[in-house]
Amino acid sequence: MEIKRKILQGTVISDKMNKTIVVKIERQKMHPLYRKKYWVSKKYKIHDEKKEAKVGDKVSFISCRPLSKEKKWRLFKIIK
Repeated sequence: MEIKRKILQGTVISDKMNKTIVVKIERQKMHPLYRKKYWVSKKYKIHDEKKEAKVGDKVSFISCRPLSKEKKWRLFKIIK
């Protein structure tokens, strides 16, 4: 059985936690009635074992097993 893993990209907005970074993903949506584009953002808590990522870095992260209550992602690579 093959596991499907999701890979997402975003910008690091916080690295103050121990082995955890917060990444923000922004995307544009269109309003169904008014047809106006607007920005939607979402924050993810990501496991960073070696504490490599810093605030402002563009990173790629991948889904994994739950590591804590809110961490279900781990750092894949730093794009910068």
